[in-house]
Amino acid sequence: MFLALAACGGKGPALPKLASGDVILAFGDSLTYGTGALEAESYPAVLARLTARPVLRAGVPGEVTAQGLARLPAALEEHKPKLLLLCLGGNDMLRKVDDATIKSNLRQMIGIARNRGVAVVLIGVPRPALFGGSAKLYSELAGELGLVYEGAVLNDVLRKPDLKADPIHPNAQGYRAVAEAVAALLKKSGAL
Repeated sequence: MFLALAACGGKGPALPKLASGDVILAFGDSLTYGTGALEAESYPAVLARLTARPVLRAGVPGEVTAQGLARLPAALEEHKPKLLLLCLGGNDMLRKVDDATIKSNLRQMIGIARNRGVAVVLIGVPRPALFGGSAKLYSELAGELGLVYEGAVLNDVLRKPDLKADPIHPNAQGYRAVAEAVAALLKKSGAL
């Protein structure tokens, strides 16, 4: 209802325009929590400053998609966001959970949000491999469901030692790069 199809004008999916008080819920694992940096340096905190919108940080270090699926309804009910930034799956890949299960859990989370009228941006997570790139399941899911999708920034950040706090987490500069990429995507997609 609020997403335009890619075929309409060739611009890709669109997001609803966010008013100044509309809540953005950043939902995920340690990458959303901001492990490797101070809370004020996490990507949700930086994104809030860049967008002048409330961005709530709902990241749980170590969480897998099955746990996120169980946690999401209460988070949506509590915070009543207009937009959900969904960034989960890295811990599943580290635990060798199969792609079909990760994709199914993410699909269910997206459905729960959409059924509540919440727009969704999917953020792809890189595979834990030297030249992994974002797992293909994210781009497939985004295409299948007509989602606004950011699939490059985490992969780019985690390939640069000066942007990392440890092998799998950005540092403050890395999280700033993530926030800047997400803010640019929100502008391009019509949310800002």
